[in-house]
Amino acid sequence: MSTDKTMSAGPLLRRTAIRDYGVYLALLALIVVNVVITPNFLTGDNLRTQLVQVVPTLVVALGMALVIGTEGIDLSVGSVMAIAAALLPLYLGYGVVASILVCLLAGALAGLLSGSLVTFAGVQPIVATLALLVGGRGLALVIANGQLKQLYNPDLLALGSSSVIGIPLTVLVALALVIVVALLVERTTFGRQLVAVGGNRRAAEFAGLPVKRTLLTVYVLSGVFAAIAGVLASARLTASDPSSLGLLIELSAITAVVVGGTPLTGGRVRVIGTVAGALLMQLIAATLIKHDVPASITQMLEAALIAAAVLLQRERRSGK
Repeated sequence: MSTDKTMSAGPLLRRTAIRDYGVYLALLALIVVNVVITPNFLTGDNLRTQLVQVVPTLVVALGMALVIGTEGIDLSVGSVMAIAAALLPLYLGYGVVASILVCLLAGALAGLLSGSLVTFAGVQPIVATLALLVGGRGLALVIANGQLKQLYNPDLLALGSSSVIGIPLTVLVALALVIVVALLVERTTFGRQLVAVGGNRRAAEFAGLPVKRTLLTVYVLSGVFAAIAGVLASARLTASDPSSLGLLIELSAITAVVVGGTPLTGGRVRVIGTVAGALLMQLIAATLIKHDVPASITQMLEAALIAAAVLLQRERRSGK
């Protein structure tokens, strides 16, 4: 009898280990593969490039993780990035700080709109945010008159190109946001409420938790984080391009979150796993590009990773 239990426990432990640590193992394996097959992979310039390029996806994924933790989804993040990029050059005459604040306010309002539809109107998150996904980019193009605009503000350009002790400033901003989100989830009452709402919304309501306020807050935060990503990406590119900025980034962000161990069914947020997931997606894309593999293969791999992660999560919930 005990032998049977031991034998059945073995596969369960392996699945649990893959689910909880698979993203780190996959990232480590991909790094090793690149060390072997990719010339100059470990050079400082290449590592710096990878870190800089992952910043927008990582920042968006942090906000996405909060939303998914409540059993929601936010498909509007790419369009919110585009709106922020479109607004950024319009207000640079008032100073870079004022311009960035306008962008963050726009992101908050976009999140407030999506969150209100979900919280008060009872619209499914995928429908509510899909509306802004479509309409938001159109709004961004209207704001920018459909034109790419070069950014000449020296303070803004410094944000995209400066370094502190050899670390790009945009990477330090992303790192600070990771710490903030980790503390928010693990150390605050709001973080516990978020997890409770995602785990069982009805039970959270019966327990007297502020369910509506929590839902509204996570969508606002997701919008703000998307706006930050739009500002950082525009500063790095030294241009505002709402037609392409953030295009399909919602898919990369969702993949990073899910592969990182945050279940689509809510009730859990893995911040460090999200970071690892974003790095994994960036490294996969960079590896394929360096070896002349079509970009369509990257999208297929993202789909496969999501399917595998969801399957593992399904087994966890069913107790298999």
